[in-house]
Amino acid sequence: MNTERFGNRVAIVTGGAKGIGAATTRLLARGGAAVVIGDIDLEAGAMLVEELRTEGNPASFVATDVSQAVDARRLIECTEEQFGAVDILINNAGIALAKSTTETSEEEWDRIIRVNLTGAWLCAKFAIPAMKRRGGGAIVNVASNAGLVGFPNLAAYCASKGGLVLLTKAMALDCARDKIRVNAVCPGHTRTPMGDGFVAAQPNPEAFIAEFINGQHPIGRMAEANEIAEVIGFLASGAASFVTGAVLAADGGYTTR
Repeated sequence: MNTERFGNRVAIVTGGAKGIGAATTRLLARGGAAVVIGDIDLEAGAMLVEELRTEGNPASFVATDVSQAVDARRLIECTEEQFGAVDILINNAGIALAKSTTETSEEEWDRIIRVNLTGAWLCAKFAIPAMKRRGGGAIVNVASNAGLVGFPNLAAYCASKGGLVLLTKAMALDCARDKIRVNAVCPGHTRTPMGDGFVAAQPNPEAFIAEFINGQHPIGRMAEANEIAEVIGFLASGAASFVTGAVLAADGGYTTR
């Protein structure tokens, strides 16, 4: 374990209590960062903080609904108050909805866009000034291969993740002169509680796994959360010091077709 990879860094992971977020939280903390989890799942967040503290890693939890500006602002302020800085922001919080264009209600559309896209913008909006005070930083937005190509029955989700891809590029241009790098990761289907729930919602989950996940991902399987976390960690680290505005597909080759 390289405990110096993120040494003396303070990182925030939204949606950091479970799935890809939890794997990323562990990677950053075990790499030497002080980590703050922003999530709506109080129980899972508290358990992960306890796990990391037991290992000797500084960690904290802030109850956060990223779709609300007051929560996003409080997340950044609490991080600065507790650890004195913000160096890394991982915008991972997200929700999915398996419905077509006409089946999606206005309320559902608004909720998906508000969490997946507006939430990332709000957290970045409040984190960027803190990073400027630090002299730079790194933002990684967790988008999706559904932000690169269309999928049936995922209209709102595709729109939110496609918007996040272009938001990443625009923010990278806005922040480059301030030494703040902004990049995105686009995972393919990943073994997480949200991903497993999406599979379970299919009419024939076993066929969906065989035909869609295993069949259409050239690698022949879904990703594990820690595999995506490694990509996020790379973009957040000094190893990617000349990388900004990049959109990296970690999708087992899905979007190469």
